[in-house]
Amino acid sequence: MKYKILKKLCLASLIFSFVFIIGCAGYVYSPQKGVGYHPVELINADKSIADAQKAGRDKQCPKEFAEAKGLRDKAWEVYWSCRTKDSIAIAKDAVIKTGALCPPPPPPPPAPAPKIIDKMTLLLHFDFDKAIIKETDIPLLKKAIDFIKKYPQSKVSLEGHTDSIGTELYNQKLSEKRADAVRKYLLKEGACTESKISSTGYGELKPVDTNKTKEGRAKNRRVEVLILSE
Repeated sequence: MKYKILKKLCLASLIFSFVFIIGCAGYVYSPQKGVGYHPVELINADKSIADAQKAGRDKQCPKEFAEAKGLRDKAWEVYWSCRTKDSIAIAKDAVIKTGALCPPPPPPPPAPAPKIIDKMTLLLHFDFDKAIIKETDIPLLKKAIDFIKKYPQSKVSLEGHTDSIGTELYNQKLSEKRADAVRKYLLKEGACTESKISSTGYGELKPVDTNKTKEGRAKNRRVEVLILSE
């Protein structure tokens, strides 16, 4: 008889423990007002407020912090009035509002891109797969020097371009080499100071004519001299 009673008591204890654990799913142990377990959302709201205060956000943005803290307090007040579901929703809002406290200022807008105030196109006679300035192009380059000197306060951008013969990667590198060769020549001849001139390449990406004819490809193999506003 005693064995049967003891067995029933043990079984009842196990059932009670199982029900208690299920009932406390989503709850954490945090004794308050004689109650040991509370919804995790309310505890998270407490932690978010404490962390924000520790980080000094209560002083950085006191008005917003007070609003977040007021939501947290309201969540507990609603919870103690036995409206657990409503209190959890309010606690979640409190966590979101606390996480958004004192956002950093937006980054400054990017500086406006310089405008092109003048342009000269150089159709140079580079040898195949070469980026060496040829004697036949010196007169045209001297005109480029005079062109640049008309704008002593402006910056100069050299843009290299090719036709579409060859791979895109090959033409990209070739356009960069040829634009840089022109840059070095203009610097050597005193067209401007090094800090005012730059070069880049666009390969075959910006044709000005068709690549289906010899004449069109010749126009696409070029270096453009751009005079930029400050």
